[in-house]
Amino acid sequence: MEWIFGIYGISFIIFLILVFGSWFIWDQRFSKKHGQQVPPGFRRTNEVSIDPTTKKRLVVYFNQETGERFYKEE
Repeated sequence: MEWIFGIYGISFIIFLILVFGSWFIWDQRFSKKHGQQVPPGFRRTNEVSIDPTTKKRLVVYFNQETGERFYKEE
């Protein structure tokens, strides 16, 4: 009976590690793609969007060489 609780406990701990790990990875990945200073090599596009969570206006910049997008807050 105790080993059943051990299996569920270990599974729960692994689940929490995956949830928090993915949350921090996602947050870092997104924060690198927006801000106030446009990195070199990016060109402004006509695309403008409004972030639904912060209600800020974001202008899209595109790097032709790498295919990356950058979102500048206005």
